[in-house]
Amino acid sequence: MLRKTLILTLLLALFITGCAPARSAAPTEMPAPVSTEMPATEASSASAEIQLTDGLGRSVVLKEAAQRIISLAPSNTEILFAIGAGSQMVGRDSLSDYPAEAANVTDIGSAYEALNTEMIISLKPDLIIAAEINTPEQVKELEDLGLTVYYLNNPHTLEELYGNLEIMAKLAGREAETATLIESLKARVAAVDEKIAPLSSRISIFYEIDGTDPAKPYTAGKGTFITLLIERAGGYNIAADIEGYPQLSLEQVVAADPAFILLGDAAYGVTPEVVAARPGWENLSAVKNGQVFPFDDNLLSRPGPRLVDGLEALAKLLRPGLFE
Repeated sequence: MLRKTLILTLLLALFITGCAPARSAAPTEMPAPVSTEMPATEASSASAEIQLTDGLGRSVVLKEAAQRIISLAPSNTEILFAIGAGSQMVGRDSLSDYPAEAANVTDIGSAYEALNTEMIISLKPDLIIAAEINTPEQVKELEDLGLTVYYLNNPHTLEELYGNLEIMAKLAGREAETATLIESLKARVAAVDEKIAPLSSRISIFYEIDGTDPAKPYTAGKGTFITLLIERAGGYNIAADIEGYPQLSLEQVVAADPAFILLGDAAYGVTPEVVAARPGWENLSAVKNGQVFPFDDNLLSRPGPRLVDGLEALAKLLRPGLFE
């Protein structure tokens, strides 16, 4: 059950990523955003009032920066801590496990189940931040209780990620700290781009999300943050032409013969040795050359600042000589 619950967090992307699959069902993309335009502040500069349009096209108004915030998604929680607003959180969903300090924030339950509205109300939030793992119906349920909810769309590029950070900064009154964070993230991405962009070749990669069925494991394809980051790190995702989160047959993997296999499901016990023991996998170049590696999937699937950590980790894994 734990493995099934954790896999649900995979698709907070994407980039380019979306909701994670149940172990027995095909993965699906996160709900499509209503608008791809970044919300803009509409409040008068003479007032402390904050007025933004959220991802559902709703006008959300705060009299001032929120001081009692509930996060309904791990990505939102990571953003709030990254911009210095962790101390303003009074509640977070059960899957919010990063950073470690998030454990000290009241757990309001899983957003994949019925919301614990009684607990949410008791925490007296002045703002609840939802994400694409939350449904519009959940947003309406909270809104009908008189609560203020902002629905944050997933970014589709690293550049859109910076825009999401700016939105959260306005809501939490952390604009100065966030500006510094964004400049740092941009500098780190530029450092990777400087080394990778000139390369003429790309390294073929199979990225495994769920290998419960080793003859047809799930992977990430076109339109996901996983594919975007693999490509930006100098790789080529063998499933890049297939939408969403497909299953690839052994025959498809063998035909592509990836140079690297990255195990996004390593947290669930999948190891290079397990992969090498699968019938038919022993002849893959990645297996024969010892290029099968576990990978922290949260770095690629949660649309927060750690996407930059994921980019750096991928680039160093694929091109270690460039980052010595």
